[in-house]
Amino acid sequence: MEQKTDLTFSQPGAREALLLWWNELDNVRGVRAALRQCHNPLEVAFTPEFHQLKMKLEPFGSISPDQMNRLAIVAGVLSHVKPDSHEKNLQRSFAVQMASPPLKGSTRKKACVSDMRFRQLLKIEDPGKLYTTMIRLVRLVGGSVDIVSLANGIYWWNEQTKKEWAYAYYENAPGEEKQGVS
Repeated sequence: MEQKTDLTFSQPGAREALLLWWNELDNVRGVRAALRQCHNPLEVAFTPEFHQLKMKLEPFGSISPDQMNRLAIVAGVLSHVKPDSHEKNLQRSFAVQMASPPLKGSTRKKACVSDMRFRQLLKIEDPGKLYTTMIRLVRLVGGSVDIVSLANGIYWWNEQTKKEWAYAYYENAPGEEKQGVS
């Protein structure tokens, strides 16, 4: 019997299955809205849409019980990504998007997500808190995100992911102007 490897959304098949599932949320009236109304990962796990995502991804790797909870977070958070808006942010990691100034005609030169809020994110261990925080962050970046980057980050939320996001965020965050230095 062949042993399955761990699921990762960077695999072409898994990436395509995830994007297909996300695009299909708009095919049936109210499906995306039903996911958006979920208050926590458990409520997401009770939806048929979550189970459809799980079934689409099972051929591409094993999903442990802990990762099942994170997959529910992925499903719920991705329902908040604006339809037809993620294409402009492909190949931009979610951490880079959080560090970048807003895209739409804003003169604001600060990061979409403040340094303080980003550091609070890195401290999160609780799945429920991760769920609500990620939804807020998707809204702060304008609802337009690289779906694969966000899904991978949530699904593999661990010390390595946090470290990679910290590197990406701080390498791309606008520099703070130094006060009193000539």
